[in-house]
Amino acid sequence: MDPVRVMTYNVRVDTPEDGANVWRHRRDAVASTVRYHAPDVLGLQEPLAAQLEDLRERLPAYRFVGQSRASAEAAGEYVPIGYRPERFELRNHDTFWLSETPDIEGSVGWDATHPRVCTRATLRERASGEVVVVFCVHLDHKGRTARRNGAELVRERAVGVPNGRVVVLGDFNCEAGDPPYERLTSSFRDARACATHDHGPNTSRTDFRSLIADWTIDHVFVDDAWTVKGRAACSDQYDDGRYPSDHLPVVVDLA
Repeated sequence: MDPVRVMTYNVRVDTPEDGANVWRHRRDAVASTVRYHAPDVLGLQEPLAAQLEDLRERLPAYRFVGQSRASAEAAGEYVPIGYRPERFELRNHDTFWLSETPDIEGSVGWDATHPRVCTRATLRERASGEVVVVFCVHLDHKGRTARRNGAELVRERAVGVPNGRVVVLGDFNCEAGDPPYERLTSSFRDARACATHDHGPNTSRTDFRSLIADWTIDHVFVDDAWTVKGRAACSDQYDDGRYPSDHLPVVVDLA
């Protein structure tokens, strides 16, 4: 398989509470950031249906899959996976809920404040026929048990993947060494920890105006089939020095 660039990017939900940083002021910058870094596979967190449609229009090189975390169609946040169809064929995909009942739409797990989901996509590289299985995750921001058990549920499903190279990426709302991180690294490697070269700031969080130092909660985990050539937290800015989201995109080059 040729080298693969993957990106995880929490694009921040569209909310009027953000004032000058509401989505309509940021959407072109978010799309431009993705286009510039040109991932082959892209995992997003937090877009609502209208935001995802905006990105589909602005990023026609990608196709997106994934289901909203809410039980009602097109309601609530998505955790979609985008891929380049000229390179990859979508074999199958699904969404499961990070709860005690992962197949029940809209289910809330443990002490979580919201339904949380993981999107899985199985992609076949057209040139080689080799398969990549991608899991895109957004763990709960408050529930400690939900984060730990949600990470374990994702780990169990990712470990069980047959005949494919695995990538688990997303906003895990935890740092290296925290219990959810430890659950995932019991079976997978943190791309940052094993990258040949790591670039960018020691954080993946912003307040739109400034970086929030030493707060990396957006991660990419890989299985042993991959060599990690490089990893970067991408601190692109636009207009008067603002960041396109309250998270930085994280890009990893795999071979």
